[in-house]
Amino acid sequence: MNHLFSNAAEILLLAFLTITFLQSGIDKLMDWKGNLGWLTGHFSKSIFKGSVPLLLGIVLILEMLSGILCGVGIFQIAVDGESNYGFYGALLSAVTLLMLLLGQRVAKDYAGAQTIVVYLIPTIFLVYLMQ
Repeated sequence: MNHLFSNAAEILLLAFLTITFLQSGIDKLMDWKGNLGWLTGHFSKSIFKGSVPLLLGIVLILEMLSGILCGVGIFQIAVDGESNYGFYGALLSAVTLLMLLLGQRVAKDYAGAQTIVVYLIPTIFLVYLMQ
């Protein structure tokens, strides 16, 4: 129980990323066609226009892996005070968010890119806390 209190910030941020990425990944799985259709239109005038299905699959895998690693990281901290899985989850989450940021910038969706930065800031802070 002591590990929970001494790592409260890390656990809360890992929970934030677990919820964020697992929900997003599950949404992509449950509504693949809807997401693919919207994203195909979103990137229709960009260099990514012919690669949307592949890129969506890559993002799906990265989001699910990020969410799972962050979730496992919470349990690892709670059980033995170690943070390897949480650190790797936070790091992969940051990379995933940077990829999403690049996509929004390429699509010239600057408001969307701004929204991603809101997620990126606490994620980078978590990487800093856990390194």
